[in-house]
Amino acid sequence: MKKIVFVCVENSCRSQMAEAFGKMHGNGIVEVYSSGSRPSGVVNPKAIASMKEVGYDLSRHKSFGLDELPQVKWEYAITMGCGDECPMLDAVHREDWGLPDPKHMEPEDFARVRDIIEREVIDLIGKIAQEKD
Repeated sequence: MKKIVFVCVENSCRSQMAEAFGKMHGNGIVEVYSSGSRPSGVVNPKAIASMKEVGYDLSRHKSFGLDELPQVKWEYAITMGCGDECPMLDAVHREDWGLPDPKHMEPEDFARVRDIIEREVIDLIGKIAQEKD
């Protein structure tokens, strides 16, 4: 399975949701992780509530730092738009999705960012699934 890591600064919102969607939509296709360059140590309660709306329990996730990731060659290292390039991650492909940080957004706007993340993750998994052929 191809390995993907989603990275943002705090590993509390965007990258956590991306990891969750990767697990929801990429079962058997990808192995997903998330991490932060300066992890907050907690998952944002708004992210937990927002993911609950789409049927995923994010409450058991933890906020991890880059140094806590497995030392592997990543197929994709995806940054969320936080300006972190994470050169220490050995990745075949790097993308920045340029997403706004939703942590101070109202629930409706937070959900819009969540939905964008889901579409991006589904597109990425589709691309990876085609590469397997």
